Amino acid sequence: MRSFLSKNPIKSPATAVLTTLVSSSNSCLFQLQRPNWFRSLCNDSAGRSPPESMAIPPSKSAISAIDNEVGLARRFWIKFRRESVFAMYTPFAVALASGNLKIETFRHYVAQDSHFLKAFAHAYELAEECADDDDAKPVISKLRTDILDELKLHDSLVQEWSTDLAKVDVVNSATVKYTDFLLATASGKVEGVKAPGKLATPFERTKVAAYTLGAMTPCMRLYAFLGKEFQELQKDNEDSHPYQKWIDNYTSESFQASAVQTEELLDKLSVSLTGEELDIIEKLYHQAMKLEIEFFTSQPLFQPTVVPLMKEHNPEEDQFMIFSDFDLTCTVVDSSAILAEIAIVTAPKSDQNQLETQLARMSSADLRSTWGVLSRQFTEEYEQCIESILPIEKVDFNYEHLHNALEQLSDFEKKANNRVIESGVLKGINLEDIKKAGERLLLHEGCTAFFKNVVTKENLNANVHILSYCWCGDLIRSAFSARDLHQINVHANEFTFEGSISTGEIVKKLESPIDKVQAFNDIISNSNKDKKSLTVYIGDSVGDLLCLLEADIGIVVGSSSSLRRVGTQFGVSFIPLYPGLVKKQKENVEGGSSCWKGSNGILYTVSSWAEIHAFILGW
Repeated sequence: MRSFLSKNPIKSPATAVLTTLVSSSNSCLFQLQRPNWFRSLCNDSAGRSPPESMAIPPSKSAISAIDNEVGLARRFWIKFRRESVFAMYTPFAVALASGNLKIETFRHYVAQDSHFLKAFAHAYELAEECADDDDAKPVISKLRTDILDELKLHDSLVQEWSTDLAKVDVVNSATVKYTDFLLATASGKVEGVKAPGKLATPFERTKVAAYTLGAMTPCMRLYAFLGKEFQELQKDNEDSHPYQKWIDNYTSESFQASAVQTEELLDKLSVSLTGEELDIIEKLYHQAMKLEIEFFTSQPLFQPTVVPLMKEHNPEEDQFMIFSDFDLTCTVVDSSAILAEIAIVTAPKSDQNQLETQLARMSSADLRSTWGVLSRQFTEEYEQCIESILPIEKVDFNYEHLHNALEQLSDFEKKANNRVIESGVLKGINLEDIKKAGERLLLHEGCTAFFKNVVTKENLNANVHILSYCWCGDLIRSAFSARDLHQINVHANEFTFEGSISTGEIVKKLESPIDKVQAFNDIISNSNKDKKSLTVYIGDSVGDLLCLLEADIGIVVGSSSSLRRVGTQFGVSFIPLYPGLVKKQKENVEGGSSCWKGSNGILYTVSSWAEIHAFILGW
């Protein structure tokens, strides 16, 4: 139950739903994306905003307001942040960040980047010729000079490592694809633009300049971003980084300023463009981001790397199993809140007569009141339960001690569930309404794409299991089926029905952290023993803690305060995934293999599903 009112929420089937949810007289059953509805669910009793893991999608009016305050370039960077994550998680970038990138790879990269920068400088030159704004021309000229200075850095790196760029005369296909794209754009070879040489008006020329900046800005912002990320990783590193000069260049004030100037110039040149023309710039920006990833991915590696996780997977010998929680790990809103909303909205009014053939149901007003009582009761008892299992002082990690402590939560979970069943609040819900709600259920960005790639990726042959406290497995199955993810195995509690109407009873399967880890271990025990297995568990709450620790790799989505609180007191370490991978890459030696072991007390944290996707599957 997850109480949205509790200070440190914990997840379990018997969720307490906010009074603001159940008291709304204007609720619409399937308007599940209404921002104020989500906000009332996710704010806690003190009115605090939800954590990042429960981010609320803004309304169209809110997006419009944001757009008016944030420039075009910044909006695109935010929109395509997923691509920046994939670039950072490429084997080349991880090895470079760790400092153990082989010199042969770095030399090849410098040679390819030199080819690219020459094209980049030429694109600036063409943009300057097209720009009709007297203020824009000197800015573009300055940016081009900065790129030429960057080429000088490459020359110094070449001298430092005795590399002859003339000998690296083969430009790889990814570099050619990227430079061709840049120069074609700068030459006006863009959809909707007149052929080169026919740009008669100042507006047409300025439009081409804007398109060119749209294709160039991502590179500047991405390198500024990566430079800072890599520099941050060096703070606690006592060893000198062999590529520190490269990092210093992209974290320097001059380069960071150039990245900002490029973005500001794109904003300026785009002011007079139409919506259709801005859409073209967005496509160019997105294409440039993807080409950056391909550029990094194309660099030859002469060493083992820890990413992507599946690079050495052999379906003939290996068995890959992915386990995931559902509520707030995959979803934006807890499923219990949605079932409560369905029950309240479809309940009869106080003065409405019910047919004799119908299951007797309480009125919508009584339902609201009952949910409020259940919510308050859960909140009061939850804090007491958590306090009772926490050690007074932080202890060293011991899985058995943590397991024993979490066993004490079982009685609390079961009592909370029994109260919900006995109250009758789940009685009379139509199965079709549940399925429709599941189809419209909002999942976190990147979640669907990740699972689709997992189940469709050739030669992966992965097994995917959802372990959930959700009261009704039909809700989960409909959510995934609507996204054409029929291969996912769902393990959850189930409603009982008379015909297609819920009786209010629940077939209890997963009620506590103990039930979840038992299901997890049973699935592994029944798997193919002839294959070497690798397990990943993705979760967000205390209910997932034992499974996260049992898996070879446990990944925590979001920032649940209760999970951190309980885990930390019992000696669990929460490590951001990317720094953890860089550290593991640094320890990875020639001929070695990445070893992932569960039950070591280490969990990896991420802020998005894009990180999970990039780590496990790559680009």
